[in-house]
Amino acid sequence: MPKRTFKIIYRVSWVDTDAAGVVHFSNYFRFFEKAEEEFYQHLGFSFATSEVTKDLWFPRVEAFSQYKRPAKYNDLLEIELTVEEVKEKTVKYGFSIFKKETSELLASGYLVIVAADKKLGKATRIPKEIVEKLKPYTK
Repeated sequence: MPKRTFKIIYRVSWVDTDAAGVVHFSNYFRFFEKAEEEFYQHLGFSFATSEVTKDLWFPRVEAFSQYKRPAKYNDLLEIELTVEEVKEKTVKYGFSIFKKETSELLASGYLVIVAADKKLGKATRIPKEIVEKLKPYTK
């Protein structure tokens, strides 16, 4: 059975592009994080207001992207998020970005985030409330 995915749609803005009129490579990481942000909202919590995460910080400890084809201004993108791995202190999210009109894969990659205590500045266990909400996406 394939992994459960979460998808969002994003239209490429002028500010996302470079002098060649294509999406600047660094913006793909912003697209990954936009999907992650909306995924958390879909799961029913916000890092800004949640009691569960108020003392936590979720820095990225690894980021990777592979570019296949350029996205251009005004392209409609489908950004797909999968939960690749959940460990005691880290989560690895996988991402695929497709051109909506053609289903063409434009880029793929991943982010590894670690739960960290804001006060101590050290990695800590991911709260069970978060792990429980991620479980349906890990099977």
